[in-house]
Amino acid sequence: MTAAVPTNVCIIIAAKNAADTIARAVSSALAEPEAAEVVVIDDGSTDDSAAVARAADDGSGRLNVVRFEENRGPAAARNHAIEISKSQLLGVLDADDFLFPGRLRQLLSQEGWDFIADNIAFIDAAQAANAQASIDRFAPAPRLIDLVGFIEGNISRRGVRRGEIGFLKPLMRRAFLDQHGLRYNETLRLGEDYDLYARALAKGARYKIIHSCGYAAVVRGDSLSGSHRTIDLKRLYEADRAILAGNKLSNDAEAALRRHERHIRDRYELRHFLDLKNQRGFARAISYALTHPAALPAILGGILADKTERFRPSRAPAPLALGGTGDVRYLLEALAMDQPQK
Repeated sequence: MTAAVPTNVCIIIAAKNAADTIARAVSSALAEPEAAEVVVIDDGSTDDSAAVARAADDGSGRLNVVRFEENRGPAAARNHAIEISKSQLLGVLDADDFLFPGRLRQLLSQEGWDFIADNIAFIDAAQAANAQASIDRFAPAPRLIDLVGFIEGNISRRGVRRGEIGFLKPLMRRAFLDQHGLRYNETLRLGEDYDLYARALAKGARYKIIHSCGYAAVVRGDSLSGSHRTIDLKRLYEADRAILAGNKLSNDAEAALRRHERHIRDRYELRHFLDLKNQRGFARAISYALTHPAALPAILGGILADKTERFRPSRAPAPLALGGTGDVRYLLEALAMDQPQK
């Protein structure tokens, strides 16, 4: 017999300089009856993020706002929220995003999972206020995803619309995290979500995905998630190596992780080469390439791809390039409920 799904959820919001959006995020989380706690970690903001978050309190006693005096990164902020919360289920909400009404009820109606995520609607910032009326209704079509499928879904391909399922924002069972000693890797400022979910899947987590849409990701040109440092790429491929070294994986899972590690490492090598060129000159960059022959294919391939980008056929644009059209785009391809099933 399947154990009952606990209904006490903690929504975790890590915020840095999010005074313009944090109220909407907090209000959407507090509007969910299943949210027993909403924990906001102000991660060293230089604006009024903490005060604005507190002002969005609904008086129910569920909101807890904590401020870090210095920025420690989203992984550290989320880990602190996990430690001070008491709920059995944990969910992450980015400070510039929001939840559609009924999102938690929809997720909690499913059984048989340790992690469960729904579809994400990418919405232009100018359209966020009226987004709910524009969202399609999708059949849930629940499915479990394994480590291989998750890893493959996070290897982006040039010219293809971004669909990395590491962007998904699942609810997580605290019991599973505690059982396996899992928390966010605080050395990561890029891919910290991907890394946690990959490590959980390597430990046997049941990760269920439904195609119903309950999460709104607001697309802004100045979003912190849209930029990263070169060193962040290095730390991410090193995290892949740690998963490979610390787990007994199937041949398919090991091969998928090695592909992802190589994919991120290639991006790092190209970025590192370009950094050297811009900061220390072309001769220094060429010297690095010649003394690191293993990096040459990534460097040459990346430069060639960039030079020929405009000659390749255009494909569906990335969610980060909505361009203010008002269109709503979804992370997961799905069939609207009012469309005929094939």
